Amino acid sequence: MSDTLVPRTKWGLAVAYGLAAALVIAVLIMAFVWPAATSKPQNLPVGISGPADRVAALEQALDAQEADPFTLVEVSSRADAVSQIEARELYGAILLDEPEVLTATAASPAAAQALRGVATQLQSQLSTAVQDALLAQVQALGIALATGQPPAVAPPAGEGADIPSVTVTDVVPLASSDPTGAGLAAAAFPLTLGGMLAGILLSLLVAGAVRRLAGLVVFGFAAGALAALVMQTWFGLLQGDWLLNAAALGLGMSATAAFLIGMNAVFGRPGLGIAAIVTVLIANPISAAAVPMQFLPEPWGAIGQFFVPGAASNLLRSLSYFPDAATAVQWTILACWLVGGVVLALVGHYRDRPDMRVPSDQLEEPELQPA
Repeated sequence: MSDTLVPRTKWGLAVAYGLAAALVIAVLIMAFVWPAATSKPQNLPVGISGPADRVAALEQALDAQEADPFTLVEVSSRADAVSQIEARELYGAILLDEPEVLTATAASPAAAQALRGVATQLQSQLSTAVQDALLAQVQALGIALATGQPPAVAPPAGEGADIPSVTVTDVVPLASSDPTGAGLAAAAFPLTLGGMLAGILLSLLVAGAVRRLAGLVVFGFAAGALAALVMQTWFGLLQGDWLLNAAALGLGMSATAAFLIGMNAVFGRPGLGIAAIVTVLIANPISAAAVPMQFLPEPWGAIGQFFVPGAASNLLRSLSYFPDAATAVQWTILACWLVGGVVLALVGHYRDRPDMRVPSDQLEEPELQPA
């Protein structure tokens, strides 16, 4: 048995490959760290109602802060605020008639935390205002006693007796099985990865466009049911209708897999790489699965909702906790990615299909022309 000499790689190429690998790692780190490093509480639509002077005072107090996280939207009543929160049009509300702050932890624990901070600030302002009024009453009473005049105001009933309490109400809380919402947020990337793996395996191991699409259908039904079984039945991360959640999970993973299959059919192996880059390095970081899309730098949060990870995460949260929220847009986006991938797969199949050969016995014999 003779030894085969393998030519050694040139030093320059070895160094270049090492630098390229380091660059890839840097890009991966940047893609995953960038949303967390740049996201901040901002532009959260929050309802507000109450007397005009109190609303103006609160707006001034919020504007004076270094970072104002809210976009205040006027609501007509508490019932109106609750209705818009349950429809995912608002993240909460500040009611100043009878001081109350409404939150929706299921929509975003971070947004609910910011609103609880407003409640603390309101309580402090109310306490200060009442204490100032009490002090003014005491001073007026002292002056009246010193001059022998009857007091113009009644003596205070007692310190803190008239200080109203700011109530915080969680309109849409998270389930007790996932009290911080970490489980639902953490499941977003594994679901994306599952769709990618299915697309890669079906592209590399299954020959024939129709057979790949058949495998995609089976994967969608099976993956959706199994994911719902684990996330809802076992761990309780999802709430609401089990079949709807399974359908959303299956559609989301199938849409990702179809995108990879279609790109491979049209562009070959480079297509798989392009689809993986789009899904992992672009779509996943701006999906806003763990934070409100408003927290991301504009306009990336809104753009992320038109990719599969963002639309799927948004849809699952609505199906679990917000049955009154509109979900037609998310279903449509996922369906478009699925259909688009199937169309690409068929285009690639028929483009590469060899021309049909006609049997020789069916060919017409050429007519002989006279010389």
